[in-house]
Amino acid sequence: MQKKINIQNKKARFEYEILDKYVAGIQLTGTEIKSIRQSKARITESFCEFNEQGELFVINMYIEEYLYGHHYNHNPKSERRLLLNKKELKRLKKDVDQKGNTIVPLRLFINENGWAKLEIALAKGKKLHDKRQTLKDRDSKRNLDRIKKSHN
Repeated sequence: MQKKINIQNKKARFEYEILDKYVAGIQLTGTEIKSIRQSKARITESFCEFNEQGELFVINMYIEEYLYGHHYNHNPKSERRLLLNKKELKRLKKDVDQKGNTIVPLRLFINENGWAKLEIALAKGKKLHDKRQTLKDRDSKRNLDRIKKSHN
């Protein structure tokens, strides 16, 4: 039984207001998928951008070099192409061109067929007061859960 791979970007939910979510495939080489299956990847500093041809790439995603890769190994921080339908790409491109919108990866996982997938989100950056409100809500929820637990 293969262990479940679920690499998350918790910082993105704090920094951005999520508007819409998509699940995209990733174009990977052999050593990259082997490293992901060993949970040796990070998406905390990564973001997505369109190139001149209208293709979507994830940038700054770190996938550690495969231990047994030798000279066939990959570049850990190379750009990787995301695979989406043309309709989804057009919609994302139109939404990103609006002021303040960006595409951030939320979660890297391997689906039931063994393919690496990246859950991306169309997001808008939060202001400082929104971040403070998020922290207040989180603290009040934690205190409420603590009180409920002590009464049970």
